[in-house]
Parts: sequence; structure tokens; C-alpha cells
Amino acid sequence: MSFQQGLSGLNAAARNLDVIGNNVANSGTVGAKVSRAEFSDAFANSLGGSGSNQIGIGVTVSSVAQQFTQGDIATTNNPLDVAIDGAGFFQLSTNGALSYTRNGQFKVDADGYIVSTQGGRVQGNVVDPTTGVMGQINTDVRLSMGNLQPKPTSELNIGMNLDARTTATPAATAFDPTDATSYANMASMKVYAPQGQTHTLATYYRKTTDNSWDVYASLDGTPFATNPVTTLTFGTDGRPSPAPGTLNLTVPFPATEGGNQTVATDLSSITQFGSPYVVTALDQDGYAVGELAGFRIAPDGNLLARYSNGRSEIQARLVLTNFRNPQGLQPVGGNQWVETAVSGPPNQPQAPGTGSLGMLQSGALEQSNVELTGELVNMITAQRVYQANAQTIRAQDQLLQTIVNLR
Repeated sequence: MSFQQGLSGLNAAARNLDVIGNNVANSGTVGAKVSRAEFSDAFANSLGGSGSNQIGIGVTVSSVAQQFTQGDIATTNNPLDVAIDGAGFFQLSTNGALSYTRNGQFKVDADGYIVSTQGGRVQGNVVDPTTGVMGQINTDVRLSMGNLQPKPTSELNIGMNLDARTTATPAATAFDPTDATSYANMASMKVYAPQGQTHTLATYYRKTTDNSWDVYASLDGTPFATNPVTTLTFGTDGRPSPAPGTLNLTVPFPATEGGNQTVATDLSSITQFGSPYVVTALDQDGYAVGELAGFRIAPDGNLLARYSNGRSEIQARLVLTNFRNPQGLQPVGGNQWVETAVSGPPNQPQAPGTGSLGMLQSGALEQSNVELTGELVNMITAQRVYQANAQTIRAQDQLLQTIVNLR
């Protein structure tokens, strides 16, 4: 008589219930992955070799394997919550020790580092604040909480159509920004001094003869000392002739704000057709100082800082990595795994969306992939298996009792 089969069945069923219970407990855990107990039958070694009438000695739990299938993605109100839509893991560093997670509940600590709930620092590429170039070495991602430095206007692009039917302004009429009869058309835009102060640059277009226009300029309503700043001539096709090229416009900012600044002005998009005046482009590359307004993470992992001046600057990029055998990862708690010899080393961390890696979704979290209904059904099945194995032990006990009672 042997109780081995029934005992092994009880142990295996108990382990299975443990796994199911853990799945149920983590059904609401962000980034958690469902586990399953995998069983194998057990046979005793035979000195005489195998035989067709060999009876097994029960069952063993060969492994508890996690299933890295995609969990549902739920939106949140936190821009630093990040869900991975597809394959891959975030890489975390805790005092130099690396771990991996799919839980994107990230925060910013007191030092500006992006960290997990357990304090592990998220790894990625950081933009060099001096050169503005994205680094290629993975390091702790740290955000800059300071203001965005202003950028003075250095380039202008002006595009418009001047109405060829416009009557030339009499030469005797002196140019005056406040006198609309001294010019035909005007366009204005905001420009920025070296210290970030905002000014209004206006350009005025005054027709002198057929196919010829003088261009005047003013800053905050004060005419430039040298006016007109240039003359535009047009061919019979309405295009500039000759091409105006780039006008180096000297903008007279106040001396306390940096003084005169040379601004490269592109006038090549100005035309003269027999149609109403219309402005098609007024672009410049400067901006004022910006206070940090918030962050968001793009699908490709770029971490964008938003500023009060309307600018968005890339400060860093979150990266993902993957393994040849994710099921070989060792769970260490806190929604984290570490590599093992079975999982193999991690692949080279890369930007989300690269190769087979998934994309990121900001303001969202990947939910547990535990199917609660299925787990409850599995629990009932495991309970029945436990009861059945207990019955085999009872039957063995009754047979043994019968033999002991023989006289």
C-alpha cells in the first residue's frame, strides 16, 4: 500500500490553490502578470529498466510560469503614468542594481529623478542641456525643473501677396507709421530681445512704381533709423525679380536689452499678383522665458516638458528592453523582475516602437492580465482535485486497516 500518489496530489493541488490565490489577490495590481502551476507526472527509477506495467508515484509541480500577455490599458489623470502597449519592460536602477517592470506608476522624487513606487530610478537617455543632443548611454532620468531660457529672434520668414492693382503712393507723401495713407499694407509680429523681452516688429509696404515696392520697418511703433530697409521688384509673372535672398535686418532693441540685433529675414515668399493683399506667413524663431507648466510622455518615449510660453522641449527619452525568455525572469516583488540564467541577458535598451518593442501611452496604466472569472473557476477545479486526492488516501487507509485486522 502506498500513500505517495495521494499525498503528492494533495501537495500539488495545494500549490495550485496557492498560485490561484496569488492571481486573485493581484487581479487589481498594475502591471501584474498571471501565473499558472505546471504539473508533471512522477515515476520511480527502476534498476531493471522501464516496464509497461510501471505505476507512477504521483505528481509534481514542475514550475510556476508567469504569462506575459498584454493587460488592459486604463486611462488616468497623471501624465507620468505610462502604459506599455506591446512587448518590453522598463528598466529600473536601485543603488545600481537593475530590475525590470511593466508598472508605469512613476513619480518625481525630491531630486528630480523619475522613480517607481519602490524608489527605483527609471533608466533612459537624457538630453545634454548644453548641446541639446540626446545621449545614447542609459542613465537615471532626471528632469530639469528650472525655467526655459529665452531665445532671441534671429530668423524671420515673411510671406504675402501684394496687390498688383494698388496705386503707387505719391513720392511727396512722407512715410509715417501712424498715417495709413503713406503706405499700402502693413504686417506685424512679435519678436524677442536677447533677454526675452517682447516687442512688436512691423513691416510696411509702399508701392513706388509699377512692380516696385519699398519696405519700411518699425519697432514698437518707432520707425527704424534707416528706412526703407529694402526695395522689392517683381517680374511680369508676379515673382520677385531678382530673387531678394536673405535680408539682414538690423533690429534696434533697447541697449539695456542687448542693443541692435541682426535678424536674417526671408522675403522670397512675397509675390505681387492681381489679387487682394493677404499674409501667408509670419514666422520667427524666438521666444520669451518659460516657466515649467508640466510634462507628458510621447508614444516613442520622449519626455516633453511644457512651458508657459507655449514651447515644448524634449528633456529625456524612456527606453524599453526585452528578453528572449521573459518567463525565465525571477519575480522579486514590487511588480519587478530580475534577470536569471534562464531568461538570458536583456536586449539592448531602445526607444519604444523600435523593432518588436511596444509603444508607450501617457496618462494610462496597464492593468493586471488576471481574468478573475477564469481564476474562480480554476479555484473550484483545484478544490475538487484536492478532495479527490484526499479520497485516495482514505481508500488506502481503509485497505491498510483491513490487512491489519486479518487474523
